[in-house]
Amino acid sequence: MNPSLSTSWSVVKAAVSRISGPAKALSNEELVRRCQTDPYPDRIAFEELVRRYRPNVEKVLYHLAPDWQDRADLAQEVWIRVYRNIHRLSEPAKFQSWLSRIATNLFYDELRKRKRSTPVVSLDAPLSFGDSEIEWEIAASDPEPSETLDRQEFYSHLKGAIAELPETFRTTIVLREIEGMSYEEIAEITGSSLGTVKSRIARARQRLQLQLQPYLESA
Repeated sequence: MNPSLSTSWSVVKAAVSRISGPAKALSNEELVRRCQTDPYPDRIAFEELVRRYRPNVEKVLYHLAPDWQDRADLAQEVWIRVYRNIHRLSEPAKFQSWLSRIATNLFYDELRKRKRSTPVVSLDAPLSFGDSEIEWEIAASDPEPSETLDRQEFYSHLKGAIAELPETFRTTIVLREIEGMSYEEIAEITGSSLGTVKSRIARARQRLQLQLQPYLESA
């Protein structure tokens, strides 16, 4: 990570030091526009955006890099980039997708620097078996007692299967199923052709289905 990260983040935190009641009543688009009216983002409006979208950023980074110990630093860097570049967002209504792209691009920048494979876990893409589908949903924080063991066993198998996928397959699945990006957007971010992106996603799903089918059938 950039050695100046802590200093930069302290500047951002100082600029968004409190929440205002009126800011909470504004829509997301109104908050973005307020951040774009002056040379520097309005501190109250920006803090409200951070409050609303921090969970989204953390979720994206968790799925992209679950074993990275510095995800909190990555999340801070995402908001630093938002703070510096929010004036460039021409369509405030698309703030969430723009934010998602910033988080993804940051992850890819770091991945290229590290030059190593990172286990990426996606639990949102459906698995198809015949006429039925199984959703990969994260287990609820308080599952029914009767479901706990079954859920734990299923997600243990699922995570293991995903961890065995090549990094390129794991990443494209996350971008498509977690972030909802189009094939074209994924191709642009990963520097791959459109055909390659489609092939990776299809092959990743096929591998997971083959690996999980014996367990699902026995269950």
